[in-house]
Parts: sequence; C-alpha cells; structure tokens
Amino acid sequence: MGHQANPVQVMGIDAGGTMTDTFFVQADGEFVVGKAQSNPDDESLAITQSSKDALSQWSRSIEDVYPEMVTYVYSGTAMLNRVVQRKGLTVGLIVNRGVEDFHRMGRAIQSYLGYAFEDRIHLNTHRYDPPLVPIERTRGVTERTDSQGEVAIPLREDEARQAAAELIDMGVDALVISLLHSHKNGGSERRVRDICRAVAAERGRPDLPVFASVDYYPVRKESHRTNSTILEAYAAEPSRKTLTQISERMKTHGARHDLRVMATHGGTISWKAKELARTMVSGPVGGVIGAKFLGERLGYDNIACSDIGGTSFDMALITRGSFAIAADPDMARLALSLPLVAMDSVGAGAGSFVRLDPHTNAIKLGPDSAGYRVGICWPESGLDTVTVTDCHVVLGYLNPHNFLGGHITLDVERAHAAIKTQVADPLGLSVEEAAAGVIELLDLSLRDHLRATISAKGYSPTDFVCFSYGGAGPVHTYGYTQGLGFKDIIIPAWAAGFSAFGCATADFEYRYDKSVDVAVPNGAPDVVKTLAVKALQNAWSELAAKVIEEFAINGFDAAEVTLRPGYRMQYMGQLNDLEIDSPVSAAATAEDWDKLIAAFDETYARVYASAARSPELGFSVTGAIMRGMVATQKPHLPKEPLAGEDPPEEARIGRRPFFRNNHWVHATLWEMEALKAGNRITGPAIIESPATTFVVPDGFAAWLDEHRLFHLKTITG
Repeated sequence: MGHQANPVQVMGIDAGGTMTDTFFVQADGEFVVGKAQSNPDDESLAITQSSKDALSQWSRSIEDVYPEMVTYVYSGTAMLNRVVQRKGLTVGLIVNRGVEDFHRMGRAIQSYLGYAFEDRIHLNTHRYDPPLVPIERTRGVTERTDSQGEVAIPLREDEARQAAAELIDMGVDALVISLLHSHKNGGSERRVRDICRAVAAERGRPDLPVFASVDYYPVRKESHRTNSTILEAYAAEPSRKTLTQISERMKTHGARHDLRVMATHGGTISWKAKELARTMVSGPVGGVIGAKFLGERLGYDNIACSDIGGTSFDMALITRGSFAIAADPDMARLALSLPLVAMDSVGAGAGSFVRLDPHTNAIKLGPDSAGYRVGICWPESGLDTVTVTDCHVVLGYLNPHNFLGGHITLDVERAHAAIKTQVADPLGLSVEEAAAGVIELLDLSLRDHLRATISAKGYSPTDFVCFSYGGAGPVHTYGYTQGLGFKDIIIPAWAAGFSAFGCATADFEYRYDKSVDVAVPNGAPDVVKTLAVKALQNAWSELAAKVIEEFAINGFDAAEVTLRPGYRMQYMGQLNDLEIDSPVSAAATAEDWDKLIAAFDETYARVYASAARSPELGFSVTGAIMRGMVATQKPHLPKEPLAGEDPPEEARIGRRPFFRNNHWVHATLWEMEALKAGNRITGPAIIESPATTFVVPDGFAAWLDEHRLFHLKTITG
C-alpha cells in the first residue's frame, strides 16, 4: 500500500511538564504515538524530536508527513508554569480610584487554594502569593458605574491620561484596565483603553498591547475578571511567541495548515486567537475530550477519566455523555473567569518528590515534581531528592533500558542508594519495603481522591467505566482502582499519548461568555418572559459577532460556522448556576422562555436529583454563552480482527522480577505493540511499550479488544 493512498491526516501534540507526546493518525485510523523529553526553553525542538520518534515506527520522515496533514492541534503547560513561577511580562494595571488594592488583596480563597484539609482550617498556614501586578504598577482613576450599569461618577479623562503616561514611562510591557461593573456598561473602560492607546502612540510605543477587561471577559466578579485579563497580558502574550515558534518550525518542515490550540472549554482555537489565556491548562482537558470521543463510539455514558503524568493526577467525570464546565475555576492559585472543563487535580505523579516529614517521619509526596528531569535514576538529572520514578525503577516496574524507547538509560544503583539514605534507613526498612510503601501510599491517596470525586456528585463507582491514561497511568491503574467496583477499567494502548489524541478529536470551536441578569418569577405573564428572552438574545447576538470575527481571522466566512447558543441559569435565590445548551437557536417569544426553563429543570434533576427541583422559586439567567464550530478532520478508532486469547510467542520478551506484597515475583514481559486483538494476559506480567509500561500484577488479567483498548479485571481465585 503506497503512502499517498493512506496519508497521515491528523496530529495531536501534548507538551507536558515531563514529556512531549505526539499522536499521528492515518486516513484509515491507524496511529502511532511519539514521546520525547520536554524542552522548556524551546518547545518546538521537543515536538520535532517527538514527531521523529513517532514517525520512525512507520519508517517515515517529518518532511514526508507534515505536508500531508490537514489538522495539527497543540496543548501544553508552558503558560501555566509561567504563572506558577511568576515569570510573566511586566504589566501595568488601571482600576477605579479608591480600590487600587483589590488585586493585591485577592479573594480570600486564593490564600489556601491547593491546600490539604488540615491546612485549610488553620489560618496561620494561609499565605498570599505575590500579586501578578504589584501596587507600584497600579493606578486609580476617578469613575464609578453602579451595579445596574448607570454611570454615577463620570470618568476623569485627565487622570486616565496621567495614569497611562506614568505606567508607560515605567517601561511596562502591557496595560490592563479593569473598572467596577464594566460588564454592565463598558463605556468608561473602553474610553480609558482608547486614551491609553493614544498616550502610548504619543510616547513612541504604538504597539503597546492594551487589554480592557470588557473586551475579553465581560463577566461579574471583579477579582476573577481582573485576574483573567491580567493573564492575557502577563502569560498569554509570551506564550504567543512560543506558539509562533512552533508554527514556524512546522512550516519549515512543510506544514500547510495553521496550528490550533486546545482551549480550557474543550474546543480548539487558532494560535492567532485574540484570547489565549483560555489555553492555559490544555493538556488534561485533551484527555477528557478524548475519553468523551471514545465513550460516544463505544456506547459508554458514564466515564471516570484518570490521567497520571509526571507532575499530577487529573480526574474528570463524564455523566450521561457530557462533562461539566466550571465558570469561575481556579488555576495557579488564582480565581479566574474562564470556562474550564471541570477537573480535580492532585499534585502527585510519577515525578513527584518523596520526603520524610521531619516531625513525624511520615512519607510525604510532592506537591513539587522533578518534571522532565525524571529522578535520581537519570544520571544527568542533577537532582538530589528521590522521586516516585526512582521507586518504580528499584521495584522492577520499569525497564531501565527501555525508558523513552531506550533514548534514556536509568541507573538502578543510583536510585537504590538514594532511597536507602533518604527514606529506608531513617524508617528502619529495606529499600524495597520503603519504595513499595511510597507506591502504596500514592495509590491509596489517588484511590481515595477518585472515590471522593465520584461520591461528591452523588454517584457510586459501580455506575462508571474508568479510563486510565497518561504516561504513568498504566503503571498504577491496578493500585488506584482496586476495590472501587468500576463496571470496567480501560487502558488504551496509546495511553501515553492519550491527551494528544484527545486534542486531535476536539472541534475547532470558539466560545464566548457574558454575564446577564434576568429574573422571572414562576408563573410570570408572557410579557415578562418576552422581555427576558430579548435580553438573552441581545447578549447572544453580541457574542456571535465575536465568534464569527475570530473565525474570519482564520479565513472562514460566517456561512461555514455552526453557532450553538447556551446559557447559565439557577433558581432565584440559589447560589450556584448550571450551564445549559439552549434548546432554541434564537429566543424571541414566551414559548421560547418555557423551553429554556424546561431544559434547565431537566439538567438540574440530572445533576442533583429530581426531588431537589424548585420551580416555585422562579428562574434567573446569570450568563449568556455562544459557541461557534467549524468541521475538522478527526481520527478514526482502529478496528482489528480478533486473533484469539493466546498472545503470539514473538510478543514475549522475557521475565523480570518485581517487588509486590513484600516479596519478589517473576513477571512475564510482553511487547505491547506485538500483542494482537483478543489476546489475554494473566498477571504477574508487565506489558512494555517505548512510551509507557502497563503493570498487570498477580490476581489480575488484561484483555486487548479490537480497538486496542486493554480491559483490566481482577481474577477471583
């Protein structure tokens, strides 16, 4: 079969903190996964390396394949890391006079985000991170718009000019403007924006970026909106350079189409998009989108997504075929106004550092991680603290000569010596017992977290199929799922590149949100309902224009864009709203209002329980949402003929001792790529691939189906 008859069409990229994964799909659905160590200094090099690793499996080159492709989707953590490490641009902030301190004060919750429960309840452990914009680069201008959008004190333009001049003379890289209640009336904020641009031009800096919050995030909650707009200037602008670099390097290798980037809401946007902060946490989102794509094709409605990489364990739930969107999530200890696929993260992964608490001698994992430096077992790492990966190596879980397909050789003796000194000797244990204790502790904490996440939504694990992926997922699957009672546990053969795969399955989709305040009592007359839907429709029309404008930048005209309106609604007086896909494409009549509240009622009953519905309270629309999509090429699910339960002899690559339950057992080693659909592997076994390792301990068996998905089962014996 010639290559041209079966071109490579789709490429997904996941540039994580530890590994950069690439995922390539041919027209017939066949795919390969590539892996390379991440390169924080130049991501484009790691992507090139990872691409070469993947395409070598097809004996093809980048120059040969890039020109064939029609879709390239990127996701990465560089922007998030830039915020966490406070390495963004120098930004100036203009707010209302009298509230210059509100960004520095932040929301109270920001002082304990990411803390364990015991630290949350002890105030003395709370700390505020330094603000993204310090008070010296903050200026106040006299202006006040009230909560209904009425201008109570007009803007003093001379103060705005002076504020802009002072900040520009300080040498800021960008200006951000965020005035109170601007989502209700953005007139003053837009005027300050125009003044800033004029002053910048007068001072010889006509290209200085100016960000008015109303142009980006016209939503309530000042802290969230201000943080999000600052991120556009502070972190997204430098990331634009990274994306330009990646795009240019791909073009030099023959790429013909524009790079797309995974966004927090679960769609992909162009790297040229105006709002890039919404690509801040894209890797884990890709995994959830990939799980939804697989679930739709395999008929699974309820899926627990679990993703273990080098730095974190990310969980999300898909219930009745859809995932939840958090309207004001937190990231990097900041409260934000970005729509984000709702996920729970624990700062524990394969690269997490292992330490002993100096007071109690208890083992503590993370939250910091070795990232791309793996562990002490990698001699070039420069590390002096043990990581979870060091424990894997000592226990025989990983093949030290086949890490990253053999590109990196791991030193078992180095890891052994470090664990002995740092963990085993102080605890009076053997090295194996100490390392096994670390792995058990990690598995137990992940299992508890998974159970709690599902229970908190009012479900039981028995309602769910669990998908396990991420480079380190298959090593731990048996440990963190044991005893939870999932219907099925599925590990894709491409688990290591699953987030990159998910990026490739995502729609090309822009999404914009706007706060709306519309309240209608239960049983209100038609005239009140009609006014309510008109207010919502006005917001939809405004957002649709933004969506179409973004697609126009990428050469699509309005006729090619499918618009899908949505809204956020709650019962009047309640604190939490829900996001609903609109049952009507446009709203104009009282009947349309009745359809909107019926859709909300149905969703409310699904999320909370039928008995909790309270229509007698009346209904409030709190936000308008507009999504626009353009059809894209997506991967096909592979389908292979079943070849029987017995694996082919050439797939067997030897035996290796590994330590479990306080003794060494001899595991049979299998090469993942050589296994055939229908094969059943009984533990103790280790299934190796260049990019991941799947551990099947004694008491477990794994079956490979025709879509190259492993199903892990406990054997009762």
